[in-house]
Amino acid sequence: MKKTLAWAVTAVTAATCALGASLPAAAADDTTAAAGAVASAYGLDTSSLTPHQQDLVDKILTAMPAGWQERAAATAAEFGMDDTPWANILDGVINPGDYQCSNTALTAYARDTLKDADPVFRYALPMLGVGTLAMYDAMLTADDPKSTTFGVNGEYTNELRSEGKDLKKFWDINSDDIQIVPMHGGDVFSSPERLARALYMRVPIGSVEGKLPEARYLIELINSEPALKGGTNPYFTFNSIAYTEKGSSHPRGISDHIVMGDGILQGMAAVGLGDTAPRSILAHEFGHHVQFEDNLISNTTLTGPEASRRVEMMADAFGTYFLTHSRGEALNTKRLLASEQSYYQVGDCGFRSYGHHGTPNQRLAASAWAASVVNDAANQGHIMPSLKLGGLFDAKLPDLVKPDATN
Repeated sequence: MKKTLAWAVTAVTAATCALGASLPAAAADDTTAAAGAVASAYGLDTSSLTPHQQDLVDKILTAMPAGWQERAAATAAEFGMDDTPWANILDGVINPGDYQCSNTALTAYARDTLKDADPVFRYALPMLGVGTLAMYDAMLTADDPKSTTFGVNGEYTNELRSEGKDLKKFWDINSDDIQIVPMHGGDVFSSPERLARALYMRVPIGSVEGKLPEARYLIELINSEPALKGGTNPYFTFNSIAYTEKGSSHPRGISDHIVMGDGILQGMAAVGLGDTAPRSILAHEFGHHVQFEDNLISNTTLTGPEASRRVEMMADAFGTYFLTHSRGEALNTKRLLASEQSYYQVGDCGFRSYGHHGTPNQRLAASAWAASVVNDAANQGHIMPSLKLGGLFDAKLPDLVKPDATN
């Protein structure tokens, strides 16, 4: 069975994926119907939008094939988008039991990405599956070191290119085929051809060329709302992803990928972590590839939320081990604390969710533990084999996740 791990766009996107599967399978074909009629058939009230915007939503829905919701949901599940920490920072429900858990500054930032848009867009964009399209586009993009830039303005390019090379040298896995690519919302939402390609990847019915009308309507709709900034609003790229087809019974021919979204980098910068968070996120994602290659994901008796939490916290530990090791990034104490906060910010309170990835305190604890492994090593220049580090983490996990509430 193929295993992929991804960081999704928003909790709204993830939550409405299941909702979409229960909506009408086919929209009305009557193009003379009143604006908003097709959307209404899907349970979406677009009356607050302009007539032109309502018409665009209707045209997009009409262009979609019967059963598109189910196919889109299946594709998202295939790529791991239904099991994501970025989703959970928006969808966490605090359990008042044994654990301290609260929303973080990043949660507040993420929830405000669409605050200036017409409220209908908060429902329309997820229902239309827009949140996954920039990721699909990035997955189809090959790594070109000469032209690849990271960050909205390319501000993280040199840093992440350099770290990518260091990560491949540091870990004892086959990593030559891992491509580290950016995700720029403005790129895909300004090109009907690229967007049509992403739409076809999401719902592989018909042809890429057949998706062009839908792509053009969607681009026009996004450009009609200034708050969406032509697709550069952080909403569209608020994610990062580690992907592999290792062990897949139905490979798509996509190489191992790490996708770094502009939106999540913007979010981390907004909460004061722009200095270390890009490195932390990339190191975490690379940690998943270590897990893929070492078969560490399935090597557990844990199930459900506990299994998901183990995978994510182990990737936090692998990331911090690299960041603090003298042969890795060798971050000093001040930067170490900041990098730990990067993992704290993406903790979630969805204790019962199969996508639970650890509370903020638990993720911080995993990071701090890995730093202590580095600091306490007798030979500071020795890099521990990844399988051994994974074993030590599993032995420590019960202590890292123990109840911490004071009441």
